[in-house]
Amino acid sequence: MKKLALSLLLAGTLVPFAVRGQNHPTVPDEGEVKIVFNPGEPDQAVYDAFIENAPKRFNEPGAPRFAIKGNNNMFYLGIGGYIKGVGLFDWGAPIDNPNDFTTADIPFNTPDGDGGLLQGSFGQSKIYINFIALPGTSNKVGAYISGKFTGPGNGFKLNHAYITYRGFTVGHTSSLFEDGAAAPPTIDAEGPCGLVGATHDLVSFQHKISSRFKGGIGLELPSTSVTTNGETRTVNQRIPDVPAYIQYSWGNGGNWVRFSALMRNIQYRDLVQDKNRNVTGWGVKLSGSSSLGATPLRAYYQVAYGCGIGGYIQDLAGLGLDIAPEAGREGRLDGVKAWGGYAGLQYTFSPKVFGSVTYSHSRAYADRYSDGTTPWDEQYKYAQYVAANVFYTILPGLQCGVEYLYGRRVNMDGASRHDNRINAMLQFSF
Repeated sequence: MKKLALSLLLAGTLVPFAVRGQNHPTVPDEGEVKIVFNPGEPDQAVYDAFIENAPKRFNEPGAPRFAIKGNNNMFYLGIGGYIKGVGLFDWGAPIDNPNDFTTADIPFNTPDGDGGLLQGSFGQSKIYINFIALPGTSNKVGAYISGKFTGPGNGFKLNHAYITYRGFTVGHTSSLFEDGAAAPPTIDAEGPCGLVGATHDLVSFQHKISSRFKGGIGLELPSTSVTTNGETRTVNQRIPDVPAYIQYSWGNGGNWVRFSALMRNIQYRDLVQDKNRNVTGWGVKLSGSSSLGATPLRAYYQVAYGCGIGGYIQDLAGLGLDIAPEAGREGRLDGVKAWGGYAGLQYTFSPKVFGSVTYSHSRAYADRYSDGTTPWDEQYKYAQYVAANVFYTILPGLQCGVEYLYGRRVNMDGASRHDNRINAMLQFSF
């Protein structure tokens, strides 16, 4: 198996249908899938089909060890996943979450004596079903469902559930405004604070325009994060978000740059005038990944900027920073300008060892306001995120890794707190 050791997962982060986007750079080009029933077709063809039908982000699996092949190659069915154990230690202002290092959650009220925290989790372990009907034909249909065990009491939490056909994707999966293949590798399940990462119910269409260009457009159910006060309230949303992208790739598709755009409408209730009002949100993003010449060095990058898109940026999601009270105007909310970005480098030391470093930044430009509970000065202003890690393949399917994380949150009044974390991981993929 070529380049197997480059992947954090045995099957790695994979993508449904070639028009949906190239694989994550750490995914091996070749792999083995043992056919349990009706063997005979080369394993590589089955592996490729599973790769095309699976999500593309680094920490999402796609190609199982064993699969069932239908008579006359009518379908492939694979069930797989991985068991991921993580032990970690925080010091500074510890984030009480063993799975996600969310810099927005760095606490400001850590009691004296609680500056260190030892944690562990198997909650990032995942399981998935990958199904392809009529592989190798123009009528190929794909279905994929996956989840992990990070719900309450380590309960199952759905990540993806979608169907693909002729470039269309229908279901629950990553937003088209996201470029998951450009996310740098991290043991931390969430990743960089400034990464555009959102999962929605959606319908999208993606098409390969030429050997180097492809694009896509979608409709996504809105998920808004709004700050209100006594003069405003949220209302049911009526208009879907509309993301789109155009991408240019080279080097057999392994290097690319993508330009993405997003338009959305956010509605709220003006209680002063007793009427609904609309705020138009928009965003633009540049992302991609490329190898640096003939060296074993690869770059990952993304920068996104917009108004009313806080819910799409990982660190800002859930903070009420899509729209917020407009200072000096009773009953009015306004879109919050925000941006997020990261830059990362990955170096392959040997067929069994690779490492990466990443820096990320996210920032919100909220006008001076009060939501009636939290003073404006204590609201989120910006955060920084640093990751450095090394992954080692012990055996095919068995990997370990170690990672250092640094996060810093700064509020509007300039007050800041930081957290440090050491992650140690052991993962077995099946």
